[in-house]
Amino acid sequence: MSATAGRVGESNDSFDCVRSLPGHPDTVFASLELAERHGAGDLHRLPYALRILAENLLRHEDGQTVTTAHIKALTAHDTSASIPFHPERILLQDASGLPVLADLVAIRERAIAEGVAPEVASPARRMGLVVDHAVEVDVAGRGNAAAQNLDREYDRHARRFRFLRWCETQLSGLRVVPPGVGICHQLNLEVLADVVGVRKTGGRRFVAFDTMIGTDSHSTMINALGVVGWGVGGIEATAAALGQPLAIRIPEVVGVRLTGRMAPGVLATDVALRLAEMLRAHGVVEKIVEFHGDGVAALSVADRATIANMAPEYGATMAYFPPDERVLDYLRATGRPASLAEDYLRAQNMITVRDPAEVRYTERSELDLSTIRRTMAGPARPHQAASPSAVAREAGREAPRGQVVIAAITSCTNTANPHTLVTAGLLARRARELGLSTPSWVKTSFTPGSRSSAEILRASGLQRWLDELGFQVAGFGCGTCMGNSGPLNAGVSESLAAGNVRGVAVLSGNRNFPGRIHPDVTDSYLASPPLVVAAALAGDIAVDLDTDPLGHDQAGRPVRLADLWPDPDEVDKVVGEFSSDALRRAATGALTTDRWLSLPHSEGPTYEWEDESGSIRRPPFADASLTRPVVDGDDILGAQALLVLGDDITTDHISPVARISRDSAAGEWLAERAVGAPDFGSFASRRLNHDVMLRGGFANVRLENLLVPGRRGGWTRTVCTPSGERPAEPVPVHEAAEAFVRAGVPAIVVAGHRYGTGSARDWAAKVTRLLGIRVVVARGFERIHRTNLVALGVLPIECPSLDPASLAPADRFDLLGAGTDAPGVEVRIVRDGQVVARHEGRKRLDNDVERAWLRHGGIIGHLIAEWT
Repeated sequence: MSATAGRVGESNDSFDCVRSLPGHPDTVFASLELAERHGAGDLHRLPYALRILAENLLRHEDGQTVTTAHIKALTAHDTSASIPFHPERILLQDASGLPVLADLVAIRERAIAEGVAPEVASPARRMGLVVDHAVEVDVAGRGNAAAQNLDREYDRHARRFRFLRWCETQLSGLRVVPPGVGICHQLNLEVLADVVGVRKTGGRRFVAFDTMIGTDSHSTMINALGVVGWGVGGIEATAAALGQPLAIRIPEVVGVRLTGRMAPGVLATDVALRLAEMLRAHGVVEKIVEFHGDGVAALSVADRATIANMAPEYGATMAYFPPDERVLDYLRATGRPASLAEDYLRAQNMITVRDPAEVRYTERSELDLSTIRRTMAGPARPHQAASPSAVAREAGREAPRGQVVIAAITSCTNTANPHTLVTAGLLARRARELGLSTPSWVKTSFTPGSRSSAEILRASGLQRWLDELGFQVAGFGCGTCMGNSGPLNAGVSESLAAGNVRGVAVLSGNRNFPGRIHPDVTDSYLASPPLVVAAALAGDIAVDLDTDPLGHDQAGRPVRLADLWPDPDEVDKVVGEFSSDALRRAATGALTTDRWLSLPHSEGPTYEWEDESGSIRRPPFADASLTRPVVDGDDILGAQALLVLGDDITTDHISPVARISRDSAAGEWLAERAVGAPDFGSFASRRLNHDVMLRGGFANVRLENLLVPGRRGGWTRTVCTPSGERPAEPVPVHEAAEAFVRAGVPAIVVAGHRYGTGSARDWAAKVTRLLGIRVVVARGFERIHRTNLVALGVLPIECPSLDPASLAPADRFDLLGAGTDAPGVEVRIVRDGQVVARHEGRKRLDNDVERAWLRHGGIIGHLIAEWT
């Protein structure tokens, strides 16, 4: 179709593309078709995700922040160029969102202290925060588990929740969804995202694409609805909240053509795990993956959400499904108006063609969905995909024997998908009818991502059978998926400590990094909800879930998975009968609770921060000491490594979220301040106490620092002695960092490939800065953590040829050109006063905005410099 004639309003509108939307005379839109016709370039050949970024540029074009050059660079798909991106909204979860809100309050306080109007430091974009990371599975296997866990959550996090209630009253545009409602990504899919909406831009009513950023890496789940959105660090989110555009390098886009249909017995989980393996091997870090082909039509929106959620596990910025008729049907099913979305998408020619041959993808790949079989992933990475048989064979070689001590249906990745849940419920029903039960050592739990998930199972009568196997609803939140798995069943931890068996978790989550799920669990496997139920019945990871008996019926006959797996038609019938009503009821219900609204909180315009042992302390990141550059000359000479690390160091390794133990540096510090061990909490709950978090830096119990071989955890060696040797006795990382500062020795971190993989955890960068680390030299970086480092003023240097294992403990480093504008850095290794190696490095500052951040000591320093 063609846009109607008639210019509306005033704008730069250099490509003469702003018109009234057909059928909606009171609103305007930036027509991609007209922009192309009037000289913007071949927009119709761009991947669909980039077309949405193009509309964002056209609508915000002002000749300064957004120029015609930006638009033409995107249209030409110039991946060497960067563009400004104005997300429509910001999605936060509580663990990462609390620091964002606290930083915003601290920035406002700094602005007032500098004599700047506080309005300058007030949020300028819509923000939604969902409290989903706080629930812990303390109680499981009981009918009242959810209520008891919610009570404990309110008690455990009372101070954090009071701070959030205060923020609701003081920060404009902020909506908080309280505990017990759901997970941010599932609520985003079912309720919050509008796909298309009316925005006020330049004083006019624009119809525009929904776009967002989230402070959780799995924000990509919303790509299933055709919404452009991805995970960012908290510091970037803070800048965006204050109205700053995000500078993004125009991404490469890998087109993945899907063909065929999933075979009977195969679920979207299996596809997602195989894609994680396939695309991690292909190499898509910092790229967009865009799905197309006839196979997409065979995937429901919920199936696509399961797949899109896993994008961070292969390093992609997004796993994007362009909008189509199924998206419109989903909007209607969840009670959201679809007529405006349909009119707008058709006006923009964005209702997709299944196999767009004319689209210019950077690379192409293909997957036949019919080739996928049941899949698990583990024991330590989401892309370690294997058949259940292969998992059992490998586990059978391990000693001691691996017992399944956690079996959790958890995570929005799968609980947003009615087919996976109904399959699990029907499998549980058949298991109970045959008399099967779970062994005593298996802790079973169910933590759905929204009330719609629970409602489907309740209304269909299937929850009863899951209850009988111990999969009662234990809360509405992330739970086991992010490590809040609670205590194991009685006696299990003691048995694991004695070395008689090896602890294994099987969960329907999205991550299984070492040490993440539970400190007593050695191996963790990701699987679909019905396979989680099957693993719970088996109780032993060496049991082949595909072929071995999972138990025996009342007559003593072996029962295998094939005897339990429901017919796909039966699954479709239950989903068809119950899912639409459940989705609509949940989506149109209130996103708050009376309990939350009645929570007492401060009423004043300034927040009363707690003392040094508290949970809600004023963060220091707007202070002068942390808003000045750490690279203040052309070269950095005589640096030493605070840590030398290998490949695949995750943000969990750098800044863990686990419970704080009595014998940890953080636990000892709290105990010295008269905090009892039961009140230590976790690093996740103490994120607004920088002294605690400092002592948790690089303190994951699974971390292996090559400077202290044979000893895991937060230990390293301090600076070289006058004789040139590093002390033999390891010390806690934070103590060594203090010694570096006292000695005036520049501290760096050296690491291998894929440094900073995992969660979009701003504290992994914050603790790096607090420890005084100026530079991270790695063979390669994951996208979000690299950006976070720059946002905190820490320089990331990519040096593929530098093998951390080749270094000696007393090596020093000269980084020549680290402080210059040139992108290259020469990394010299100095040993015993002699240069023993030279490596070519590259400063990973991907655009002018990031270079400005580094010059000012990070984003906050840059913002303050603009105000003053």
